[in-house]
Amino acid sequence: MSRSVFCEYQQRQAEGLDFVPWPGELGKRVFAHIGKPAWAAWLAHQTMLINENRLSPLDPEHRAFLEGEMQKFLFAGGADKPPGYVPPAD
Repeated sequence: MSRSVFCEYQQRQAEGLDFVPWPGELGKRVFAHIGKPAWAAWLAHQTMLINENRLSPLDPEHRAFLEGEMQKFLFAGGADKPPGYVPPAD
């Protein structure tokens, strides 16, 4: 049985995540207030950030950057794409 949350990103009811996706208080907030579609959108954005900025999720500075971007993306109305980003051609 899935759980339902009011997704702050989508501003509507959505299927909730199955587990806390990030350590600490931010992970608990994401689990309580973000739905699966919004989390999938964040993961796509995060992948783009990692690739464009050549980040390593193992580097503490890079993780801190990604955490800040996650907060902006999910709770503060969006995050910017890196300067010069060109979306891939389909």
